[in-house]
Amino acid sequence: MDTPNVFEFLERIVNLIKEENVLNPQEEDVIEYVDPEDLKNKIDFSLTKRCANLDELEATCRKIIKYSVKTNSAKFHNQLYGGTDLFGLGATWLSESLNTNQHTFEVAPIFSLIELEIVEKVKSLIGYKEGDGLFSPGGSISNMYGMILARYKMFPQSKTKGLTGLPVLVAFTSEEARAHWLGIGTDNLIKIKTDSLGRMIPEDLEKQISRSKETGCVPLFVNATAGTTVLGAVDPIEKIADICNKYKLWLHVDACYGGTLLLSKNYKERLGALYRSDSFAWNPHKMLGAPMQCSIFITRHNNILHECNSASAMYLFQQDKFYDVSYDTGDKSIQCGRKVDSFKLWIMWKVRGLTGFQSLVDNAMNCAHYFKSAIENLEGFRLVQNQFEITAVCFWYIPKNLRGKKEDANWWKQINNVAPAIKEKMVKNGKLMVGYSPLHHKGLCNFFRMITTCHPILTHSDMDYVITQIQLFGEAL
Repeated sequence: MDTPNVFEFLERIVNLIKEENVLNPQEEDVIEYVDPEDLKNKIDFSLTKRCANLDELEATCRKIIKYSVKTNSAKFHNQLYGGTDLFGLGATWLSESLNTNQHTFEVAPIFSLIELEIVEKVKSLIGYKEGDGLFSPGGSISNMYGMILARYKMFPQSKTKGLTGLPVLVAFTSEEARAHWLGIGTDNLIKIKTDSLGRMIPEDLEKQISRSKETGCVPLFVNATAGTTVLGAVDPIEKIADICNKYKLWLHVDACYGGTLLLSKNYKERLGALYRSDSFAWNPHKMLGAPMQCSIFITRHNNILHECNSASAMYLFQQDKFYDVSYDTGDKSIQCGRKVDSFKLWIMWKVRGLTGFQSLVDNAMNCAHYFKSAIENLEGFRLVQNQFEITAVCFWYIPKNLRGKKEDANWWKQINNVAPAIKEKMVKNGKLMVGYSPLHHKGLCNFFRMITTCHPILTHSDMDYVITQIQLFGEAL
């Protein structure tokens, strides 16, 4: 069988996106849930010698839409991301069509300059006077860049000698965070206690640094968080920076979730003294809604990305090229192949400007405040915290049969089962997706984590819908 006409296939895909309301699925269910084994019978996942025809491809793609989660729906609050910015989506279509690589000016002239412009703008928002940066394939990799640079700055020989001869290195992060990288070992990743809002306690950080030094270890790196995954907590950057300066530790700020607040003059102060950090990670694909993936790493130190990561591959980074080779930014990355993710954010920024971004951020925050105010005195709802810092509102739902009862260990054991049970009913009915989590280190059983994002642009009515659905499914337990 001949290969189908590719341009007709592309046209059909665009029509499918329109027909199935993929980009604006507000009237549809957020999910049509099917168990994994049953899903295998809905779609032919097999790969064979035979070529599928256009009608078969279209039917398969329609099923893929049907059984996929509609993240562009106002009923999706399950993760730290939501719907996609459609201008960013248009940029993605164009950059994917051009199919180029962000490693040299030679093959990506426009995108090289775009990435440099974004890096300069984000440096300015953070408050860095100097520095460098690049886009990476996700926040975990951005955080890894921070650790690599910290180790290189303290032990430059590690680039050539590896871990041989190095002392035991210790890194510090809040007990709300998760990380384990680069041969440091999980036993040498010290969890710092947090307060009732989930923020790192600086006094405990200093205590643990001193304790590590006493045992002969070398403190290397502190990972502060501006928007923890569950509670959305922002660590006290100013106080942590004072401690890092005192002990000469690298301070990295994981702002993958909360970094979007930089775009609003009304909320950026919640992030604290970011300019005092050594490096910074932000994922515009989370709260801001840039298409997956869009992650940026910034450091205030000039040239260190290149010094640390350069492999000087002469088949790519020849020094006798006919143009200024300082624009060949790929040698400061750990990757050879790197997508031009900066283009998505650049187009969004061009279209909306900081004014438009601020409006989106302020609306997401407004909806979170409205949601919190609506449930804080509503029967059956109980806030985990009385305040929040980004857009995560955490709460328990207490069914009627458990209200007014003695809140002993058995009562909390039953409450622990409520969120998973409601979640199952919501998903199987397709009406709503809201995440839940326990925090065992704080003695907190399963609770809901309601997230608001910039896309789709939410309303107070959308918040009321969430409340109503939780009440409906909660009382049906």
